[in-house]
Amino acid sequence: MKTQQFLGKGQLINRLAMQVGDRAKAISILQKRGHLKADGKTFTAEGEKRNQMSAAERAIDRESKRLNKPKSDFTYNPKTNTATIWESFNS
Repeated sequence: MKTQQFLGKGQLINRLAMQVGDRAKAISILQKRGHLKADGKTFTAEGEKRNQMSAAERAIDRESKRLNKPKSDFTYNPKTNTATIWESFNS
């Protein structure tokens, strides 16, 4: 998978561009989300924060906020770019 090469920090635009298939479209999406300024090059404060996260950290952050659970409850699957609640079988 092409997006597997963009899992690290500082890869927000490149990863999204690979996911949507077009860099201009990725920039437009990030501008609409408030992560990039109008020039399409400069990150907003929130955008810089997201850019400094890895793909795993962003996925876990999304699910943590969505489900209102601690980030430590989640595990990341790089093949699907999703975070799921980690369940212990010892509980």
